[in-house]
Amino acid sequence: MNLIQNFFYKYSNNFELQSSPWQINFQDPATPIADRIIEIHHHVFFFLVVVLIFVSWMLFRVLNSFWYIIPDNKSFSRTDLKTLKLLSRLRFSHNTTIEVIWTSIPSLILVAIAIPSFGLLYAMDDVIDPEVTIKAIGHQWYWSYEYSDYHLDHGTISFDSYMIPDSELKIGQLRLLEVDNSIVLPMGVYIRLNVSAADVLHCWAVPSLGIKIDAVPHRINSGVIFLQRLGTFYGQCSEICGVNHGFMPIAVKSVTLNNYLEWINNKLA
Repeated sequence: MNLIQNFFYKYSNNFELQSSPWQINFQDPATPIADRIIEIHHHVFFFLVVVLIFVSWMLFRVLNSFWYIIPDNKSFSRTDLKTLKLLSRLRFSHNTTIEVIWTSIPSLILVAIAIPSFGLLYAMDDVIDPEVTIKAIGHQWYWSYEYSDYHLDHGTISFDSYMIPDSELKIGQLRLLEVDNSIVLPMGVYIRLNVSAADVLHCWAVPSLGIKIDAVPHRINSGVIFLQRLGTFYGQCSEICGVNHGFMPIAVKSVTLNNYLEWINNKLA
C-alpha cells in the first residue's frame, strides 16, 4: 500500500513532472487563496461522491423492482406473493413524503456548497491595501510588466517577458514555461496585480497562486497575491488569443523581502 501511495505522490505532486500523464493532482499552493480553492474542491467532491452513490443505488433498486417477471403458469409461491405485495406498496408518484425528501435534501446540499464558495469568491475579490503594485499587459504574444510604485527619471520600472525558445533552454529548465524576464515578488506582503491588454483578449493565470485574471483592452482588472513560500511558479495565457497563444508563459519568482529590495535597488540604479 505504501508503495502505491509513494508512486502516485511522486507523479502527482512533483512539479518537474507536471507534463507527465500522471499529473492528476493540484499543484502545490503558494497562496492562501490557492489553499482554499483546493479545500472547496475536496468539499464539493465529497457531496458529489455521496450523491453519485445514492442515485446509482436508487436507480438499481427501481430498475430491479420493476423488472420483476410474473411466472407464466400463474402459480405464485409464497416468495412471489411477498414480492408482489412489497411492490404494490412502492408509490413513486403523488407521495408527499418522498417529494419533500428529494426536494429538501438537495437544497441543503446546495446550501452547504454555496456558503464556503461565496466566502471564497468574496476573498478573491477583496483587494486589501497592498504594499506592492504590479501591472501586467498582454500583447500578441508576450507579457510586459510595470512596477508602478517606483518612478525613474525616464518612467517606471518596466520590462517585457518573452518565452525562451527550445534551442536556448538550459538543462533543468521547463519547455514552454521559461521566460527571459521573470516577475520578482516579495513573500509575506500583499501585492495588487492590475491586468490589461494592448490588442486582444488575454488571461493572466498561475495555478499555484490560485489566480486567473482576464486581460481586456482598455480595461484594468485587479487581483491580490499573498505569497507564503519561496519558489518559482509558472502559468500561461488562458485565453485563446491567436496563433501563438500557447507561447506566452508566465514566470513568478517569490523571494524574501530583503532580496526583493535588493533587486529593486539594482533596477533603480
